[in-house]
Amino acid sequence: MEIEQIYTGCLAQGAYYIESNGEVAIIDPLREVQPYLDMATKNNAKIKYVFETHFHADFVSGHVTLAEKSGADIIYGPLANPTFKATIAEDQQIFELGNIKIKVLHTPGHTMESTSYLLLDEAGKEHAIFTGDTLFLGDVGRPDLAQKAASMTQEDLAGILFDSLRNKIMPLHDDLIVYPGHGAGSACGKNLSKETTGTLGEQKETNYALRKDMTKEEFIKEVTDGLLPPPQYFPLNVKMNKQGYKDISEVIQSGTHALNADDFEKTANDSEALILDVRSQEEFAKGHIPNSIFIGIDGGFAPWVGALIGDTLQPILLIIPKGREEETITRMARVGFDNTLGYLEGGFETWKNASKEYDTVNSISAAALKDTIEDALIYDVRKNSEFLSERIPSAVNTPLSAINDHLKDFPKEERFYIHCAGGYRSMIAASILKSRGIHNFTDISGGFAAIKESDIATTNYVCPSTL
Repeated sequence: MEIEQIYTGCLAQGAYYIESNGEVAIIDPLREVQPYLDMATKNNAKIKYVFETHFHADFVSGHVTLAEKSGADIIYGPLANPTFKATIAEDQQIFELGNIKIKVLHTPGHTMESTSYLLLDEAGKEHAIFTGDTLFLGDVGRPDLAQKAASMTQEDLAGILFDSLRNKIMPLHDDLIVYPGHGAGSACGKNLSKETTGTLGEQKETNYALRKDMTKEEFIKEVTDGLLPPPQYFPLNVKMNKQGYKDISEVIQSGTHALNADDFEKTANDSEALILDVRSQEEFAKGHIPNSIFIGIDGGFAPWVGALIGDTLQPILLIIPKGREEETITRMARVGFDNTLGYLEGGFETWKNASKEYDTVNSISAAALKDTIEDALIYDVRKNSEFLSERIPSAVNTPLSAINDHLKDFPKEERFYIHCAGGYRSMIAASILKSRGIHNFTDISGGFAAIKESDIATTNYVCPSTL
């Protein structure tokens, strides 16, 4: 028996390759499926099943394409209603895979079709559980993402999740290995661990949502407390996962269309495409196409694309570092953004060499700001938990995730400063502000880390877990 976790850091997502005696099951695959096919071919094995734990909201799964290319059956748990061919399993149903078995445990609550898969080894012993978004390490799935009836509240779903955990998962033995669907950084939970595997016994001891003496009322309150609104692209990804989608190879082929400066400009004007610049924040600050949006490929790229652009049908043109064209389009397609029209051949230098207008972002070092900090108007675009944990006392918190809803809160004439933790998020914020005609600001280079090093006064640190 072989179990391999295939973890994608940008999405904080775990897919799983399970093999026994020449037969393979894949759990929650990513949209680009060739790596799974290659693994099976290398081992002279055949992919028999593609198990989906639920209709994912934060990424587009590869289940449809993988089934088409491998001949595998797609398996969902009870209550799933995809529009494509799939097996809707019953609770407790067992699927044989080589010399092992995979048992279906219907665990609704995150969504109503949410299902965990219990792996029984060659001796019939319960060896591991693949919990999807039902149980994470350190947390449980948020109960407000389901495509549910209007009569169902997040509190209703949280109560159902409580029962699923207590009745289906917690009675299992402590040595059981837990393989979750996500780790730290995912928007599908609040306080996920940086670890990506653990044991059920550890979770019973450390996970706040699995406390022995916890009442259902306490669980509902704690699980729903502090939930931020889900990103706009989540329901669009759910729709794609339920109804199917284009093969990612088609998306890459149409997106990797090189354009010269004039054709790039004409396409942008004719299509009302959004220009997305994925270079480093330093390069973007030194020069960029006016009204373009920065989201760097070397940060939390795909989730920020989804959260801030929102509409997966939005036409997009790209400014990309040379050689990273296919990678950029692939990572966008993972979260459902398939409408890439092309990229600027030669990158931003092509634009400059064509003598076309460009813009810059003003920046200042924290050390240079120190002498005038008392009179400065400062906007902190970190998460609220980061801001409450430690901040410049006079700063105003406007989290990047909600910046599009708070543009009116920024001054239109008075000079102000923006910062995040290290510079990535504040440069995204800077690009959004400039695209909306707000230019009267300066970015604090290096963010809060540089502010701390400069000895600018900050509040006393409070651990975010105690807030």
